[in-house]
Order: sequence, then structure tokens, then C-alpha cells
Amino acid sequence: MKFKVHNQSDFARRAELEFSRGNIQTPAFMPVGTNGTVKGLTVEDLKSTGSEVILGNTYHLMLRPGDESIRDLGGLHKFSNWDRPILTDSGGFQVWSLGDLVKISEEGVRFSSPYDGKKIFMTPEDSIQIQENLGSDIVMAFDECTDYPSTHEEAKKSMELSMRWAKRCKEAHKTDSALFGIVQGGMHKDLREASLNSLKDVGFDGIALGGLSVGESKQEKTDILSFMADKLPSDKPRYLMGVGKPEDIVEAVRYGIDMFDCVLPTRNARNGQLITSTGVVNIRNAPYKMSEDAVDENCDCKVCKDYSRAYLNHLDRTNEMLGSILSSYHNIYYYQSLMQGMRDSIEDNIFAKFVKDFYNKRNLDIPDGPL
Repeated sequence: MKFKVHNQSDFARRAELEFSRGNIQTPAFMPVGTNGTVKGLTVEDLKSTGSEVILGNTYHLMLRPGDESIRDLGGLHKFSNWDRPILTDSGGFQVWSLGDLVKISEEGVRFSSPYDGKKIFMTPEDSIQIQENLGSDIVMAFDECTDYPSTHEEAKKSMELSMRWAKRCKEAHKTDSALFGIVQGGMHKDLREASLNSLKDVGFDGIALGGLSVGESKQEKTDILSFMADKLPSDKPRYLMGVGKPEDIVEAVRYGIDMFDCVLPTRNARNGQLITSTGVVNIRNAPYKMSEDAVDENCDCKVCKDYSRAYLNHLDRTNEMLGSILSSYHNIYYYQSLMQGMRDSIEDNIFAKFVKDFYNKRNLDIPDGPL
């Protein structure tokens, strides 16, 4: 992986990651392909939205169909027909989400498969091997996601375990894929800084911020992003995991974040929520039953060009799968258009105007922050 910053507006960065399978322009949004597919969308659809990288889920693919099966079938790229970069998460967040059903030790984590009850023990070394079996372009270190809320002592213990695991991941990483470390520490700034310093000592190709989509308030998230903004290394890509809403992404870009992922655009689409330049449209609501308007008059995707709100309302109310497909396409297209708009504005030195326009269209106050 090669990384280059092309332009900067305060902390906000317009950069590029270069891989043998293609380049990623940042700020970048990565659609989530949990089971080797972004739900409801073909590879051709994804490419036409402007998506340059997708996320694969280590935990789920390890369980079904199995990482060794995918390896023997030529890797996740060939298996899913996606020829652009893939980032795989480590499985740490999914393990954390199991709550009391998982047992964590210094060596690794023990849990039961939710599919067949099979007992599984996974170490940091296993996570790296699984991701390498999948053929990832960006491999994530295995970490323990810190609970929210957590006391300083609880967060410290969790963070230090993740840092010991991070070192083991670095030692286990054998391929030429990029390896990203994950900053933990909960809402405790001193622990966040200690975690980052530990990752710098080990040496990673990129730095991710974990544990910032686990129930904390918007202000708490912003406080951590603001605190970390001038401490994150300037010569490495920065990835905020699991975020999120368009306004959260814009805020994070203001603090220097380069990469994002979230299931929100496709999950919400399947529940009738379409994300637009002026806010969220709940398409199943009665006012849209006879509306001939496009979902978003400011969007030029094929859904907004060819289909009315009334038609999408009908598809959603009758549970037609086409409704989820069209809504998912629109939402991913909107996210990629949002990222393109930020990239252009940073490149043209008008990012402050972009931020103001973004909030004004939603009738929201602009939060304090760097412009």
C-alpha cells in the first residue's frame, strides 16, 4: 500500500491509497459486505455508485462458508467477483457484541457459533491467518472492543490487552497486505493517547479508531475525535470504524479521518429509510403514497431519475424485494456522492463552504469545529 495526501483544509484531508487492485480516493466510504456481498447490490451496481473498496466480515465468513474454503476457491475477490480492494475487519467487534456469551483470556476468545453451536477459540494469530486466507488488501488487528460505559480501570485493562494482541498480530502478519492497528481506550483521553503511542511503537500501515460506535453520545464521540486530531500520524491513513450517519462522517472528516464503514445505508434502506441531501425520507409514510417526486431532487442516481416516491412507497408496503434493492442503491450512491463532494471541496480549498451547505440543507446548526 502507498499513501499520499493531496491537499488539506485544517485537519480535513484529500488523500489516496494505492493498491495493486486499484486506488482508493479519500475521504472514502466502504459499503459493508458482511457475508461476501453488500446486501441487495451486485458488483456492477456497487461500481456504478462510485464504490472503490468494500468491507468483508472475518467473523461471519470464517463461520460460513469458512475462510479455508474461500482460500481454496481463489480468495474473497474471486469468490465474490469483486476485483477492487477489500478491507476485512478482525472479528473483534462481532465477538464483543456476543456479550456474556464470549469468554476472553490473554490467549484469545472462546465462543459458540450462532449458526450451529460449534465451540470456537480464536487468537489474534488466528484472526490474521483468516484474513490472509480471505486475501484481504487491508487486514485489521484483532482487538477487544471496550464496553460503554466503562470505568478508567476497566478501559485501561481492555486497552492494554488489545495492545498486547496488536503486537502479536504484527508478528503474525506475513503477506504484503496493509495492516491497520486499532486505537482503544473508551472515552478516556489519556488511554486513547497511550493506545496510539503503543501502536506507533509496534508500527502499522494505518491507524483505526475503534469503540466509537458503541452507544456513546455524539458529544463524547466528537470530544475523542477532537482530542486525537493532531496526534494521529500524518503519513498514514486514518479509519473510523462503524460510523455512520452522514453528519457523523462530515464531522469526522473535519477532524482528519480518511475512511469509514457502516451498515446503516443498506440496513436502513431495507426498513424504508432513504437518505437524501435534505435528511431522511421514511418512504413507507402515507404522504408519499401519491407523490410523483423523485426521492432526492439533488441526486442523479438511476433510482431518483427513473422512479417516484409513490412507486417506492408501494414496493415497501408490499414487501417487494425490488424496494430494498432500489433503496439500497440510492443510499450507497448518496454516500459515495457525499464523499466525492468532500473530496472535491478539500481539493478546491472550499471545504468550509461544503460543511456549511451540508448543515444548512438539513436545517441543522453547524457544530463548533475546525473549518
